[in-house]
Amino acid sequence: MLALNKNKNKLSNNRRTIITMLDSKSPISEQYRTIRTNIQYSSVDHEFTSIMVTSTGPGEGKSTTVANLAVVFAQQGKRVLLVDADLRKPTVHYTFNQTNTFGLTSVLTKQLTLEKAVSDTEGKNLYVLTSGPIPPNPAELLSSRAMDQFFQEAQELFDVILFDTPPLLAVTDAQILANKCDGTILVVSSGKTEKEQVIKAKELLESAQSKLLGVVLNNKKMKESNYYYY
Repeated sequence: MLALNKNKNKLSNNRRTIITMLDSKSPISEQYRTIRTNIQYSSVDHEFTSIMVTSTGPGEGKSTTVANLAVVFAQQGKRVLLVDADLRKPTVHYTFNQTNTFGLTSVLTKQLTLEKAVSDTEGKNLYVLTSGPIPPNPAELLSSRAMDQFFQEAQELFDVILFDTPPLLAVTDAQILANKCDGTILVVSSGKTEKEQVIKAKELLESAQSKLLGVVLNNKKMKESNYYYY
């Protein structure tokens, strides 16, 4: 039985808004459900249980995207684990108002079991694993045998595992995880991400033998409305 940690020491500041939790009927929330549906259509022959969300560079919205995707998958009744695999600049603990005294790095270094490191959230069926203390060797940890064991254990406990990773063009961490996950989603920012960066990111994913499920165009302004959709 999975005994999930009830994290009482919450943080009150820096929380990222999760629109799919606050307003599930909004047009933006509907866009996230569309992405979820497209992912499921992509996995007709092989169900994807581990999905990585990344971007070419910082500030393109990959952490917001993966958090909202985690919510809409959980709203579908699936048992979802959101893992903060950005071991250099983690943000998931801010998004879900958690502390970050332990997490993924604690599991990989055998200081805690996965069951004890995972925390519940306000959303039903949705659990998070924060990054934990920032290590001196993120790439080595992510490519370790302990990470392979983590995948096995997590897939036994959860239906969907989503990874928030560092940008592809910044460090090698995302490439390492891309090779381990069933599929990858690339987030690009409208009017910000350059075409050459997207092409380079696609090449890096191909070299890592990752299955690119698709690209999410973020911050695209609708001409006939005043809201932004994802």
